[in-house]
Amino acid sequence: MKTILLIEDNTEVRENTAEILELANYKVLQAENGKVGVEIANENDVDLIICDIMMPVLDGYGVIHLLSKNPKTASIPFIFLTAKSERGDFRKGMEMGADDYITKPFDDIELLKAVESRLKKSELLKADYSRDEAGINSFLDEAKSLEELKHLSDSAKVKNYKKKELIYTEGNNPNYLYLLQKGKVKSFRAHEYGKELIISLHKEGDFFGYTALLDETAYNESAEALEDSSVVLIPKEDFYALLNNNHGVMKRFVRLLSNEIQEKEEQLLKMAYSSVKKRVAEALLKLQKNYQQNAKDTFSISISREDLANIVGTATESLIRTLSDFKQEGLVEIKGSNISIVDTKKFEAYIKKYF
Repeated sequence: MKTILLIEDNTEVRENTAEILELANYKVLQAENGKVGVEIANENDVDLIICDIMMPVLDGYGVIHLLSKNPKTASIPFIFLTAKSERGDFRKGMEMGADDYITKPFDDIELLKAVESRLKKSELLKADYSRDEAGINSFLDEAKSLEELKHLSDSAKVKNYKKKELIYTEGNNPNYLYLLQKGKVKSFRAHEYGKELIISLHKEGDFFGYTALLDETAYNESAEALEDSSVVLIPKEDFYALLNNNHGVMKRFVRLLSNEIQEKEEQLLKMAYSSVKKRVAEALLKLQKNYQQNAKDTFSISISREDLANIVGTATESLIRTLSDFKQEGLVEIKGSNISIVDTKKFEAYIKKYF
């Protein structure tokens, strides 16, 4: 049973609306003003919020502003209730992140259609089709059933890339959003003298190449397959349609972009202040976190010394010396291009003890 939070200061409107929703088999939590509504949203698992705009104590704009700051509530579908005299203000609410609005007075059919539509979109995002092996095709198929997304094309396709094959190149203009269906991909920047810095490693289910699409600029990095890989190519027109018509999709990619910026900042700080040995150890643990499929198995990855050095931001010779030290201390095993972490807990304890 889906839970709906109804925030409305008019007792008659609130009780009548709650009755309609309960008859449609929804659980309804009621709040008489915005302040109480925010408290209820923070304390409960809510699937959708219906909120009046003009209220005492805290109005609807204040409610959506506060909820958008909390990761727990930021993605909850939000519908504004607005009187006809307030319709000029609804744009402000939409710009703040509301998903829809209903004009008072409304009938039960209008209310239930709006609720069903928003819950369906929410389920589409929560299902996280984008990280399944079926990838974006299932996502687009479902999305096309939503009224404002009917024009999405069927042109998402899967392309196979060989190891070391470029997927896109720095300076080129983006035409696709990429979804890694199988394999491993690196994003990197090349120095004018040929030196690389790997800025991101992508695993199955990861989006990449979206920064340039969001900025509407050329790529400021290149992407290359670290092994034979399958990538879903989503036309930028479909991506923009999703962004422009669904706040939930927009929020998802804003979060991805924010996390990416934070990771790059941390990477730069580590390169500036951490020793090579510590950076190599942390890089191996990050590779384990990204690519280990079964936590019970010993982690092993096949990666060239050059690529690992480019992740760490050091010379290949320095990397090789550090790996040799780790091997002598019984922390890793090395066979050809394969590097295995012998004991993760021991490795983590080593980092804490010496760094």
